Amino acid sequence: MLLFVLKRLILIVPVLIGLTVVMFVIARVLPGDPVALAAGPNATRGEIEALARQFGLDQPLWTQYFTYLSGLLHGDLGTSLSTRRPVAADIAAYLPATLELVFAAMLLAILVGVPLGLLTAVWRNRWPDYLAQVAAIGAISMPRFFLGLLLQLFFAMWLMWLPLGARLPIITIPPPTVTGFFTLDALMAGDFDTFRTALRHLAMPAIAMSLSPLATIMRMMRASTIEVMQQDYVTTARALGLPRAKIIGKYVARNAVSATLTVIGLYFGWLLGGTVLVETVFDWPGLGLYATRAILAQDMMPVIAVALVIGVLFVTANLLIDLLYGVVNPKVRYS
Repeated sequence: MLLFVLKRLILIVPVLIGLTVVMFVIARVLPGDPVALAAGPNATRGEIEALARQFGLDQPLWTQYFTYLSGLLHGDLGTSLSTRRPVAADIAAYLPATLELVFAAMLLAILVGVPLGLLTAVWRNRWPDYLAQVAAIGAISMPRFFLGLLLQLFFAMWLMWLPLGARLPIITIPPPTVTGFFTLDALMAGDFDTFRTALRHLAMPAIAMSLSPLATIMRMMRASTIEVMQQDYVTTARALGLPRAKIIGKYVARNAVSATLTVIGLYFGWLLGGTVLVETVFDWPGLGLYATRAILAQDMMPVIAVALVIGVLFVTANLLIDLLYGVVNPKVRYS
């Protein structure tokens, strides 16, 4: 297994280099003058050129790229043109909010999608199955930002059960930082009031992000379960008189979930990349909102860094999912 992990880690390197090349070229060929925008409307030509020299933007593109790569090897993600702050510090500040949101959405999708897919397969071609299928198609078809707006209208504006956005109210002091996840940090500090407040703020954006992966996981789990239930060993177990609950729980579910793991891994990366719209709708201070503000300011260094971080997390998540195959199904061997 160690050799397998090393091979996968080595393969990550060219993927990330390719990602930096694409993002760097796109960032540099986009129309507009980010230096003039960052310098301000009253800046003189000389001040704009001085700012370009300060950030190395007066150099040829390939020189800028290799300077960026050199800094990247030392953990330097560059400096934001608009805020003048190190991008790495901003990423460290915004990343926990995005991860908390993505983990919450993924957890919700798995906890509901996997058992629901199992049950709809067991109740195949009955009314609960049809109802779940229609709901799943609706969930997959609905854009997340539109769903977020509907949730805000219903739960925040009409019923007033949940807050409209943000991670915490302005007057609430965040819990002492341990993980950066407000819910976990509040629990570890024993501050249950802040935990409930953070959970209420997390609920709507997490639901908005989770419905599409939930529906896909449910459909994949249903299809895998139906396929496994038609295998010979399941027929033999039935013929031997084993209880149906034991057959489903012990033999069918474990084999069916293996195929679903692939979808879970892919959706983790999909959620990371898809936080931009949801974080903007809910004013959630994560990487998506950070990237959106940077794009509006034509400040591309933060955008490249966000794409790079999401790429690393996506590849890492898929590696972990591959390793989980061996845990769920011992017949899987790594070579």
